[in-house]
This record gives sequence, C-alpha cells and structure tokens, in this order.
Amino acid sequence: MSTFDNPFDPRNRLHSAGCACGQHLSQTDHDRDAAAQLQCVPVESEDKRYEGVVASAVMRAVFPQDATRRAFLKSVGASTALAALAQFFPLKTATEVFAQGAGAIEKTALKIGFIPITCATPIIMAEPMGFYKKHGLDVEVIKTAGWAVIRDKTINKEYDAAHMLSPMPIALTLGAGSNPIPYTMPAVENINGQAITLAIKHKDKRDPKSWKGFKLAVPFDYSMHNYLLRYYLAEHGVDPDTDVQIRAVPPPEMVANLRADNIDGFLGPDPMNQRAVFDGIGFIHLLSKEIWEGHPCCAFAASKEFVTTMPNTYAALLKAIIDATAFATKAENRKQIAEAIAPANYINQPVTVLEQILTGTFADGLGNIQRVPNRVDFDPFPWESFAVWIMTQMKRWGQIKGEVDYAGVAKQVFLATDTTKLMKDVGLTPPATTSKSFVVMGKTFDPSKPEDYIKSFAIKRA
Repeated sequence: MSTFDNPFDPRNRLHSAGCACGQHLSQTDHDRDAAAQLQCVPVESEDKRYEGVVASAVMRAVFPQDATRRAFLKSVGASTALAALAQFFPLKTATEVFAQGAGAIEKTALKIGFIPITCATPIIMAEPMGFYKKHGLDVEVIKTAGWAVIRDKTINKEYDAAHMLSPMPIALTLGAGSNPIPYTMPAVENINGQAITLAIKHKDKRDPKSWKGFKLAVPFDYSMHNYLLRYYLAEHGVDPDTDVQIRAVPPPEMVANLRADNIDGFLGPDPMNQRAVFDGIGFIHLLSKEIWEGHPCCAFAASKEFVTTMPNTYAALLKAIIDATAFATKAENRKQIAEAIAPANYINQPVTVLEQILTGTFADGLGNIQRVPNRVDFDPFPWESFAVWIMTQMKRWGQIKGEVDYAGVAKQVFLATDTTKLMKDVGLTPPATTSKSFVVMGKTFDPSKPEDYIKSFAIKRA
C-alpha cells in the first residue's frame, strides 16, 4: 500500500505480505482477485496529506493484521473508526506538529547533490516547483557526474543530503567499498522506473541465454540495477560473472557508450532507456517492474550525523520531499513535472522524452507504443525488508561476507521517518511493522529468512 492511500478504506492493505501488488495475502489471491486492479489514489487535498500519513502509521500500530482492521472498518465505518482512534491518539496534535515542525530550523541554506535521471524527480522538482521554500528551506540542487562523486561529496559534507541509489547507504554503513560511516535512508525516491535496453542490432536476441559474451552496463556496483540485472540473468541460467561482462558506467554516459558499440546494452535508469529509443540506437527489452513490481531504486539519503544534529532541518527537508512525492504520484501532474525538470541545469533532456517516461505512454524502439502508467512511480516509505533483500544480494555476489545482522542494519539505515521519527517526537507509537514480503520473478521473499533465500539460488558467489 502506498504511503498516500486512505488507511480508513477497508479495501486497502496497510501491511503487504505475499503478492506483487501488496494487496493480497498470496500471489494466488492476487491472480484471482479482481481487486488486484485497484489503483493507488493520492489524497485529494494537500492539507489532508499529513493527517493521512500520521493516521496510516497509527492504524498500522493499532491493527498489525489487515484482516482485523478490515473487519473493524466494515463493522463501524470510516468516520466512527476515525473518531474512536482520535480518543486514544492525539491525531490532530500529531498532524499539526508534523506539518509545522517541532522547532526552529537549524540550517535553512542546504545543498543536495543529484544525478540527472528521472529517479531523482521529487528531489529535483522540489526546487523549481517551490516545495523546499514552502517548508522554509533555501535548497540548491546540484547536478553531479556520478555515484562515487555523490558519495564522496556527501561524506566530505559538501552536500548536506543527496540523491543516492538505495543500496548505497547500506554499503556506506557496512563499509562495503569504503570506510564504514553510519548513513540513513529516510525516503525512497522512486519505485520501478528502470529498464533493460539493448542495442538495436540485438533486436532478434530476446532470450537472455543468447546474451553470453555481451558487455552490459549498470550505473554502480552498489545499485538495484546491478542486483536486478544479475538476478534476471541468473534466473535464465546465465552467470553474470563468467558468461557476460558487467561494468559500471555513469548514467549520463550510457547512451554514448551504446552508440559507440562499447556495450551491448544496460540495465539503467531513465531517461537513458527512452533516450536510446529516441536516438534510434536501442530498444527497451524489459521494464524493471517486470522483474519485481514495486521495487525501490533511488533514495533520499543523509548521514546519521545530519539527522541527529539538525532534526528540525531534517524534518522540514523530509516533509518537502513527501509533498513533492505526493504531487508526483498524480498522473495529471506528470507533464508539468516533465517541463520543470527538463532544463539543462536539471536533467537536460527533451520534454517529450521525459513525458514518455513519466506518463508511461512510450515508444519501445521495436515499432510499438506501450502504455504502462506505473512505469515509474513514487512512494517514499522505506520498507526495511527492501534493505534485507538488498543485503542478500550483496552477500550472494560476494560484496559482503560473514555474519550479517540483516534486521539490525535494515532498521538502522532504512528509516521510516516520514512517520516513525516524528510520531516518537510527539509521544505516539510508530508503525507496528515496517517490513513486508514481496515477489521477485515469481519467487516470494521472506525477510525473516534471508540466509535460506541466499542458499536457494543455484548461481551465486556466497
């Protein structure tokens, strides 16, 4: 369920467990239930958004089981449920504190680094569309060349916060690829939004088994792109370390490398996939949502030091991101957003390319027009089970070794702070669960059994 869904609608699930869309107890239920067609409907009134976020968190705490919550709502109705909840939890007070902030902002002028890709849409659009200013912040969003530069500038405190790949704060915290530094990921920037794009000369090679010998690119070693591509190849019997070459290529350089025949394809972020189609040099083989529907990709990240030493600044920044994300969930806003983020100081792409990505109506490079409304979507809730899955893939491919405190690291890094931290500040109980199971290529992931999950794969380095 999206952070912005109505918690008092018995049709919506607050706790996802078992199906790809998160609205059913199992994939079988998903397949046979017409309710699988339900769409996330954002809160209509922006004034009501914070109330919905807080109420959703409280409902998760009060009703750990969706079946109980649904029965209660069907029995008494939404208005009675809200009134009953308000007797035990000061929803109005909590919402006001969430919306207004708990105190003076410690630092108003901030710098946030970003990579020019559509995954960073909420972070980028929040500047030209006024979401940072709304919350009393003067934010400069700075285009950055690559992920290693983002990491280093954030570590060196040249950036106060940054657009990162969701595995990066985990890698930083664990010391994978750098010295260990406690990092937090309070919000997911986007879900879905990636694709496997191949050079147009390979349009007849749609079976991954025929890709042996290919040179493939991903944006960074510690990226969902790397883990999703490896997962996809391995499920088709292709060893990603011996049968193909996978190299890290910064996103802005992917299309040029495809054009120069330096690579055969990439699993990358947009707008690179759509730009390859636009330039006539590539085709979209597969959207990443076809591997894992609703997977996280990029994130809003900050050091633990920033979060703890400037809590009011952090809260204001997070609320600006939540506002921007909620605006981005609405289909009718996507063209406006495309125009806002297209200029050279942001993503530097033709508006038509960005519109195709954000609206989900796009050319695939094979002569077809595809219509996939949630090709990219936005939901900030940082499920801890996402972090656990990422760590299983890190260990599967030898990036981390030995004993791993999966649950502990997930809780430390993937902060559900859009609700959890601010609820604690006003004496409320945070959500009872911040974890859920999900399905990747037909295989259900149980976050409580990460080692069993790793052992279940035939192709691995661990």
